[in-house]
Amino acid sequence: MIILAELRARFASAIAPLSTEVDTLTRLVLPAQNAQFGDYQANCAMPLAKQLGRPPREVAADILSRLDVSDLCEPPEIAGPGFINLKLRTDWLADRLLQAVGNDRLGVGRVELPKRVILDYSSPNVAKPMHVGHLRSSVIGAALYHLLKFLGHDVVGDNHIGDWGTQFGMILYGYKHFLDEQAYRENTVAELSRLYRLVNQLCEYHQTIEELPGLEWKLAETEQAVNDAEAETEQNEKESKRLLKKLQADMSTLRNAAASAEAKIARFEADPDLKALADAHPGIVVDSRREVALLHTGDEENRRLWEEFLPACNRAMQDVYDRLGVEFDLTLGESFYQPMLAEVVRDLIERNLAQESQGAICVFIPGNRAPFIVRKQDGAYTYATTDLATIQYRARNMQAEVLLYVVDKRQSEHFQLLFETARLWGFDQLEYQHVSFGTVMGKDNKPYKTRSGDIVGLGSLLDEAVSRARGIVDANDDAKPNGPELDAAERQRIAEIVGLGSIKYADLHHNRDSDYVFDWDKMISMTGDTAAYMQYAYARVCGIFRKAGHSRQEIRDLPGQVRLNHPAERALGLQLARFEDSLRNAAAEYRPNLLTNYLFETANAFSTFYDKCPVASEESLDLRVSRFKLCELTASTMELGLRLLGIQTSERM
Repeated sequence: MIILAELRARFASAIAPLSTEVDTLTRLVLPAQNAQFGDYQANCAMPLAKQLGRPPREVAADILSRLDVSDLCEPPEIAGPGFINLKLRTDWLADRLLQAVGNDRLGVGRVELPKRVILDYSSPNVAKPMHVGHLRSSVIGAALYHLLKFLGHDVVGDNHIGDWGTQFGMILYGYKHFLDEQAYRENTVAELSRLYRLVNQLCEYHQTIEELPGLEWKLAETEQAVNDAEAETEQNEKESKRLLKKLQADMSTLRNAAASAEAKIARFEADPDLKALADAHPGIVVDSRREVALLHTGDEENRRLWEEFLPACNRAMQDVYDRLGVEFDLTLGESFYQPMLAEVVRDLIERNLAQESQGAICVFIPGNRAPFIVRKQDGAYTYATTDLATIQYRARNMQAEVLLYVVDKRQSEHFQLLFETARLWGFDQLEYQHVSFGTVMGKDNKPYKTRSGDIVGLGSLLDEAVSRARGIVDANDDAKPNGPELDAAERQRIAEIVGLGSIKYADLHHNRDSDYVFDWDKMISMTGDTAAYMQYAYARVCGIFRKAGHSRQEIRDLPGQVRLNHPAERALGLQLARFEDSLRNAAAEYRPNLLTNYLFETANAFSTFYDKCPVASEESLDLRVSRFKLCELTASTMELGLRLLGIQTSERM
């Protein structure tokens, strides 16, 4: 039931003789915010009246004279300055709901023009444990995968893992110089991660030492410029004040950068063991880069080590994915595209799209100051090169029509340059979309970390979620009027469902572009806009059937109609009928939070219905059957909606 799309199509026919801006105007047909104005409201008469130079109510009447919605709606009404209020016919609505009961897809149709979509999500660097920073891409990507596929698109989920980049140079250098062999045997990934962090620390120290004099020189130069500008301001106020303000801002930025560099150096040198390692490895920055260059050029030893590292790293990643319930159709890492990179650069040069600049090969996009570097001065390729090769492969070998990248919003400039370069390169028929997202923050409004300052591991985060959920499940079961109903194994199973669902839902119900604060108390709560509240609403409906002695299949098979006599019945029925609209909107905008919003509103509508409308105790058989069917459709809608978000449900909680 795509109600909103159907109404907009009807309005489009009515508006077309009056305006050429049909799409813009029909977008003003929206669900009514207040039930007293009907179910939907068209606000298109006012802007159209401005175009035509006519009174809005007159234009609204003109639209209605051309509008045919008699099969869907009661006679539309004009209100206020020209609003058109629409109320669906109750018999039409009840009939659609009855058709959805027991239907595997709940009446949701498939798109008329399915597309071949390559969905790139998660994409961690291997040889490092997955952490909280990987959560959003994995969870948002998986939700979009399920949603687009359910609506009928041909979707391929691709985990473009980082298995070939600069981190391997650091890991290889660390393996050769700092390896703890026993730790490596006991937990390969943990030891490789330790080596990476250690080498990265040493590299950052040397790079900061190297950069600090330059920062100090720039700061001194800027301070002198500020002094000169202050003197000049007395002579020429207007222009000099503008210059002085900019110079003072630059000076403040440089002072902060220099102070930060000095503090970083001081913290590092306060650890005598780290300082001794740094002194013993003065060329570690260049040497670690050399290690990755050797890997890329086929060095036998580095290739052997790389192949030795990967299986354990892949297993560790897969353990997290299995627990999260996140799946992929393909896992093609950076190494897969490595043989293609030289040809990519050669082709860009031959097409006069790339040129040399200070020893590097770059693509310059008109209107963008930053070049898109596809080969560095030392001959190494970049993420840009790999991403271009990936686009070429997906277009030619996978017949992609739409490329979606679920990646941190901080990479926006990279994707802007990537997509524009790909279009210039000849892949201009593809639809590109950077599905950006914000950062998971702690209560201090800084990226979420442990108390020691380390990034939170994803595995430990999931363990904590399940542990907290178990406490809630135990308390809820112990408080039941007739005593506990669940054994220990069932409690643990439900705790897994609630805990993991809470982590996912907390991420998905935020606008993906926004940062959000990670708050355990809000996340795992039985009230409010949480997974547990949704899961409980589902279990509550299942409990109605269980207490009445009916299976859900029996409810679906009961003969009878859906009746929407009570306002709470009609409000729930209308909400259930909007399910497909919510799915289409979430998919069109790549925003799972539009679906979570819908499910929360549905749970609230059911709660109101349940409080006001007796179900199993209703004396009228016809009304009892109708309400059972509304309950069944509610349960199915909640179950399917949560499943599309990657969240499980349980019939008992």
